[in-house]
Amino acid sequence: MRYNPRARLDRSQVERRSGGGGGFAGGTGIKVGGGIGGLVVLVLVLLLQSQLGGPDSSPGASDGGTSSSSGGTSLDRCRTGADANQDEDCAIVADVNSIQSFWTEELPRQSGRRYAEARTTLFTGSAQSGCGTASADVGPFYCPADDHVYLDTTFFRDMLQGRLGARGGPFARAYVLAHEYGHHVQDLLGTTGRGGSATGATSGSVRLELQADCYAGIWTRHATTARDAGGQPLIADLTRDDVSRALDAAAAVGDDRIQRTTTGQVDPDAWTHGSAAERMRWFSIGVDRGTLKACDTFSAQHL
Repeated sequence: MRYNPRARLDRSQVERRSGGGGGFAGGTGIKVGGGIGGLVVLVLVLLLQSQLGGPDSSPGASDGGTSSSSGGTSLDRCRTGADANQDEDCAIVADVNSIQSFWTEELPRQSGRRYAEARTTLFTGSAQSGCGTASADVGPFYCPADDHVYLDTTFFRDMLQGRLGARGGPFARAYVLAHEYGHHVQDLLGTTGRGGSATGATSGSVRLELQADCYAGIWTRHATTARDAGGQPLIADLTRDDVSRALDAAAAVGDDRIQRTTTGQVDPDAWTHGSAAERMRWFSIGVDRGTLKACDTFSAQHL
């Protein structure tokens, strides 16, 4: 994956916050999507129980891509695609710009609905959100209460690659962001409420997550065509290996894979995000077909 060095980055879509304290700060919204989020909590709880000898529950290294961020709160250094090719935070800015540029054009065309931008908040440690405290333990999530995506950037190294064993890489990060912005699209389309609170292999929560994976695939199909404000493509090229790494990340956060890793057993009745195979399948459907209609997981008889 390579960003177009001539592309101009819009830093207004992303902010970096320094770590904050605990507590919910009055947040009343419900976190959506941790296409990765809720699973991260599950992994951490189970690993902690294992280390402490507690009861079972059923419910890193460099990625070889861009360099790690400086850890500061300013993104002023992120100005062009050339910066995105060298700096992880700037790469995230470029990804967010690309994802939102695509949906700004495509959502009205496919649904008749206007796309409203959502901001991404990068942090390390914890940060306050409209849905409560964002932390590394929770993982990436979309908060419909304040239309923000929250992301602790250490997640990619420590959790996705470290504990979940994904191969990682720049496009694995882009997939995670595209999935969370898929939840924003669901919110704009009025689909979020169909997720519900029930668990299980065919539950609404699983269908909501798989649809967000499919929406991430739609963007992937068109990623090299999304442009900056001046008409320059933001992403210069994607390779088969890039897409393979995104599929690998999707599989790493499958319910069955995490359950098998942490407990040695698979319990479909406790699923909230879908199996590894399902997550890869719906991401691929988005890539192959490229339409919102093809991503109707709520009407699908077989996930």
